[in-house]
Amino acid sequence: MPKDLYEEIVRLRRERIPAALATVVSTRGSTPGKLAQKMLVRGDGTILGTIGGGCVEADVIRGALDAIETGLVQTLSFTLAGEEAERTGLACGGAIDVMIEPLNDPHLFVIGLGHVGQRIAKLAATCGFKLTVFDDRPDFANAVPEAAEVVCEDLSRLAEVLSPGPNSYVISVTRGHDHDYEVLSWALRTDARFIGVIGSRSKRVQFFRQLTADGFDEADLERVHLPVGIDIGAKTPDEIAVSVVSQLVAQHRLGRPEPRTET
Repeated sequence: MPKDLYEEIVRLRRERIPAALATVVSTRGSTPGKLAQKMLVRGDGTILGTIGGGCVEADVIRGALDAIETGLVQTLSFTLAGEEAERTGLACGGAIDVMIEPLNDPHLFVIGLGHVGQRIAKLAATCGFKLTVFDDRPDFANAVPEAAEVVCEDLSRLAEVLSPGPNSYVISVTRGHDHDYEVLSWALRTDARFIGVIGSRSKRVQFFRQLTADGFDEADLERVHLPVGIDIGAKTPDEIAVSVVSQLVAQHRLGRPEPRTET
């Protein structure tokens, strides 16, 4: 393993360059990659290190690029015998498991820093989300010291000053329906992975009707979580924050906005 791999990881994270780390976590029999061997895959497909080369490595690079886009950890398994050996060109007779970890923290944009927005932002920060907070009122915009980025602008400038990517989450908790709708219509034009709006089911009906009238389609509506948050009967700002951040964590860790339920 190149001894500067960890230095490169630090650089990529500092410069917010998308990347994923592939690690050989299990081997059985004869394999080209050895246990704990690592390969760093950058968002542009370039690599540092190796897990043994060949088609297995090419598959892992593709898996790493997928992990960068989705933000999800995944494990790929290869059996280097039979048809799999013919496909990969590696007739080693063994098996190998490779874990792929995206290295970029999920990025949460909280639009609106009233009592609820502040609680959501602070709790999300403790759960590892990188924070960008936005409010048009200076006192409110600067109320979350945990934020990596603070933006104090008029809502009309959202598209100019914020650019959520595919590993980004957007939560609208503004002080009014009109503002929330403005945030929502902007967010749907971005690549954000998750879009949530504070509110009620009646607000959902109203907003969806308006979105349809404004030209958004069914696929757009399916991206909207309104009311945002897992239903835990939350009433207070702190309880609402727990509800919302739980949903964000479920989306980040499980790839879906609801936690697993036992059957």
